[in-house]
Amino acid sequence: MTPPAPSPPGAERSVWHTWSELTTFMRRQPRWLSILPPLFITLIMGWMDDVTGWEVSLFIFYAVPIVIAVWWDGIAAGLIVTGLAGAVWWFANRDTHPYETQLGYTWALFNREFYFGVVVFAIMAARKKQDADAARIQMLEERRQLEADIVSVSEHEQQRIGRDLHDGLCQHLAAIGCAARVLAEELQARSIPEAHDAIMIEESIQQAVLEARNLAHGIFPVHVDRNGLSAALSDLARSTSRLTGVRIRMEETAEVHLEDPEAAMHLYRIAQEAVANAVRHGAAREIIIGLHLGETVLEMRIEDNGSGMPSNASPAGMGLRTMRYRAQMLGADMSIQNRPGGGTSVCCRLPLARNTDEHHEQH
Repeated sequence: MTPPAPSPPGAERSVWHTWSELTTFMRRQPRWLSILPPLFITLIMGWMDDVTGWEVSLFIFYAVPIVIAVWWDGIAAGLIVTGLAGAVWWFANRDTHPYETQLGYTWALFNREFYFGVVVFAIMAARKKQDADAARIQMLEERRQLEADIVSVSEHEQQRIGRDLHDGLCQHLAAIGCAARVLAEELQARSIPEAHDAIMIEESIQQAVLEARNLAHGIFPVHVDRNGLSAALSDLARSTSRLTGVRIRMEETAEVHLEDPEAAMHLYRIAQEAVANAVRHGAAREIIIGLHLGETVLEMRIEDNGSGMPSNASPAGMGLRTMRYRAQMLGADMSIQNRPGGGTSVCCRLPLARNTDEHHEQH
């Protein structure tokens, strides 16, 4: 089935939409049925041509059923209607034409058939281009939907792993830590020297619990909701700074309220990837996460003092592609560039809906 063509803007949208639906419907029908309307229109044109006579020529209007036949059923149907149009024109004007010889009248018919043939191939070329454009648009839409599904599945899987770490592994380690504490207390009560080793084991387990919880929180930021984007970014700064030793601070000009939790999650993931890139690849020692709320735009900026992006860095990396795609899903503008003084600046500007701004003003 041929995919529908994109509708033009403006007042022609409804007419074009109706024509596209009719075209789709006729292309699904058997060939003999889809060619009947152009044949019928051709006969009507011949009757009108016969009534008006030679002085009022309807020759150019014979192209209408030819165009319809080609657009609906292809080049073969167009050539059939072309032949019928020539025959109809011949009989409609056979008694009123001004040619003195039959050869002249036959030559006129040949010229008209040649014109109709040109129309057939021109419309067929336009149809192929329109079908190719529509197929390309459909392919892009399917690719876009596939990318959205991949991001969604990845997000859900991260959340599942985060919950499993928090509710499973963390609780299991905590229970082992309690058991180690009880063991250490019993060894101390008996004045056994190995009590010190038991205490060290218990402290190591508690540290493992803390790191597992931080990891789970990074995978599944439970506080990312309409009121918690700032809190989640602050937690990201604290936990990453504690684990890596990099100085990370949060700057915020106003309290941010987002109606869509998914939008907050995408912004959080963009910041998380930008911070991770600054630590791993940029060797940054200081990172600033800025959240600035304007009248119509929410701007999130992550800046670092690292080595910046190398000139040969691939823009097709998975992390950068995911960041850009998340921004695209939000309808936000995102830029990644080197700072003049060194380091990298990642800026994501999200247009705010009117109702979100009004809700913010009410608070």
